[in-house]
Amino acid sequence: MGPAVRVAGLRKSFRVRERAPGLLGAFRSLLSATTREVVAVDALSFQIAAGERVAFIGPNGAGKSTTLKVLSGILHPTAGDVEVLGLVPWRDRREVALRIGTVFGQRSQLWSHLPAGDTFDLLAYVYDQDPATHRRRRAELADVFGIGPLLTKPVRQLSLGERMRCELVASLLHAPRVLFLDEPTIGLDVSAKAAIRDLVRRRADEDGCAVILTSHDTGDMERVCDRAIVIHRGRLLLDEPVHSLRRFIRRKVVTLATAEPDVVLDLPGLTIVERAPHRTVIEVDVTVTPVEAVVHAALAVTRLNDLSVEDPPMEEIVAAIYASADAGGAAVKP
Repeated sequence: MGPAVRVAGLRKSFRVRERAPGLLGAFRSLLSATTREVVAVDALSFQIAAGERVAFIGPNGAGKSTTLKVLSGILHPTAGDVEVLGLVPWRDRREVALRIGTVFGQRSQLWSHLPAGDTFDLLAYVYDQDPATHRRRRAELADVFGIGPLLTKPVRQLSLGERMRCELVASLLHAPRVLFLDEPTIGLDVSAKAAIRDLVRRRADEDGCAVILTSHDTGDMERVCDRAIVIHRGRLLLDEPVHSLRRFIRRKVVTLATAEPDVVLDLPGLTIVERAPHRTVIEVDVTVTPVEAVVHAALAVTRLNDLSVEDPPMEEIVAAIYASADAGGAAVKP
């Protein structure tokens, strides 16, 4: 079996009209418009196997949405080869649409004035599902996602978290083999985000579908995905396991619970974040002083009752990746 998604040398550029500032400039651009080429995606290549869960991340303007639109058949590429489940998305758009699922956090596929259950039944016709298969699949997903009581309520009356659970069910009704999730937890509170992440991961495991997730929330990436593809300025920056991104960690937070009420450590690269009797919180620049040296220095002056070492949030790690790219070009070196 081939890869679920194959992208080779993908390039997508747009022609945009240049406009001079002011009313006079706008008038002149109407008479003699000049355009320039803007490259959104440039020489991008990667593969995603069946059942893989991949975080597709990058800053605003990196080319994430453009790439997803090419993969789903909405846009034609300027150059390169793309296959989704062995099909060319823009040429075999109908066949691809029947095999993929999509969730866009800011765009709904549900009819706001209808109950979600009615939309699900309409989608059964859209995807030409067998009625018995549809009823069984709908009941199973409604139970797993806990939306049974919501099926008869108009979508406009649902909370954002309730609507997103219904959106996910709608995208999974036809058992897609590839699931595109574009900011699926945007605007949700902490508990709703956690529920969505757990449900997506569980469902992907059970259905064996590949997941491509874009998100600015690193919790989505860490809880749902095992692999991260990072793009920057339309180019591939990194492609590796999510956990390995932590090699970009430049600092750690060390909390010491000590027998002595106050501890002073004279080491370079240390910043005191918080100090209280018998408790000291230190930020350690690990490029200057390793955590082990901090622990040894603390043990030399006091007895430790407790010790914790925390990594920075993934947001900072991803920011460090981008900073490395800006400083050193496309190749990122830790």
